[in-house]
Amino acid sequence: MPLYRDEAIVLRTHKLGEADRIITMLTRHRGQVRAVARGVRRTSSRWGSRLEPFTHVDLQLAEGRSLDTITQAETLSPFSGQLGGDYERYTSASVMAETAQRLVPEPGEPALQQFLLLVGGLRALASGERAPGDVLDSYLLRSLAVAGYAPTFETCAGCSAPGPHRWFHVSAGGVLCGSCRLPGSASPTPESVLLMGALLTGEWATVESGDVRHRREASGMVTAYLQWHLERGLRSLPLVDRGR
Repeated sequence: MPLYRDEAIVLRTHKLGEADRIITMLTRHRGQVRAVARGVRRTSSRWGSRLEPFTHVDLQLAEGRSLDTITQAETLSPFSGQLGGDYERYTSASVMAETAQRLVPEPGEPALQQFLLLVGGLRALASGERAPGDVLDSYLLRSLAVAGYAPTFETCAGCSAPGPHRWFHVSAGGVLCGSCRLPGSASPTPESVLLMGALLTGEWATVESGDVRHRREASGMVTAYLQWHLERGLRSLPLVDRGR
C-alpha cells in the first residue's frame, strides 16, 4: 500500500475491535482523514498517548480502500496533556475540534486555513495567556469566516450602509440597519458588537478590556451564529461554561 506523511490534529477517536481505534484527524494537506491505529488500546502500545484528541502529530500512513492505516506517529505539540487538567480549556477545545470536523466534511479535501487556525487556537488555549471563552469565540468566528460565513459588524449585512447599526440577525449575516431589520433581530449593546468585531479580527486589547456583561452577550450571539450556519447543534457546546 502507498505510504504518505502529513501533520494532523486529532479530532476524535472511536473504539474498533478489542485493541484498535479509528482516529478522525484534520491534516495539513489532505483535510479530514479517518485512519485505523492498530493495537493502540493495548497497555503495551508505544503510541497510545500520541493519538489522543487535540494532539498535534506528525504521521506516516498507508492508504487503504475505505480507511487508511497509521504506521508511525510522532508528537509535535502535546495539547491533550496541557488541556486535560482544566475543565474550561478542555471543553473549549472539544468545541473547536467538533466545529473543525463539521466545517471540513469532505474527506481528502485540503483545508489548510482551517488546519492552521485550529493549531493556533489550541496553542492559545494551552498557553493559558487568554481566557478560554475569548479564545473559543474568536476561533468560532474565524473558522466560520474561513468557511465562507464571515459576519459583518461594521456595515449593514443587507444594504452595506456604514454603521454602527443597532440590530443583529444570524441568518442575515450580521448587523442590520433600521431599513433592513428583519423580524426576530436581536438588539445587542454597541459594546457587544464592537467586542464581536474585535474577536473576529484578533484585537485582544479591546476584547480583554470588555465588561463581563458584554462578553457574555457577545458569546451568546456567537453561539447562535455558529449553530445557525452548522444547521444543528454541537454536542460539546452545552458543556462549556459561558458564565465567565
